[in-house]
Amino acid sequence: QVQLVESGGGLVQPGGSLRLSCATAGTSFTMYVMGWYRQAPGKQRELVARITSTDNINYADSVKGRFTISRDNAKNTVYLQMNSLKPEDTAVYYCNAHRRTIWTDYDYWGQGTQVTVSS
Repeated sequence: QVQLVESGGGLVQPGGSLRLSCATAGTSFTMYVMGWYRQAPGKQRELVARITSTDNINYADSVKGRFTISRDNAKNTVYLQMNSLKPEDTAVYYCNAHRRTIWTDYDYWGQGTQVTVSS
């Protein structure tokens, strides 16, 4: 079983910054593609950014140039640095660990951390 624990959410003013962390346990961290997703009220969960064990990275268009995803394989932790935050970034942010095998896909989720961007 894989455990994911997010931290770092909170209330921030527009233009501010936050850094989210996701610590993992119970698995070989480098076997997983790590991602950050978010879900705003009344909306579907959407991909924000993801990173492979070899640092291949994808971002949602809405966060390109403002958010940076990174991972520390020695600490089994993935980060999301969020700069120039906008009210529309307000959502619950979830950490995801994904692994694909020839038999099935594995997906694990954290409990989520609230990010609120408001003046």
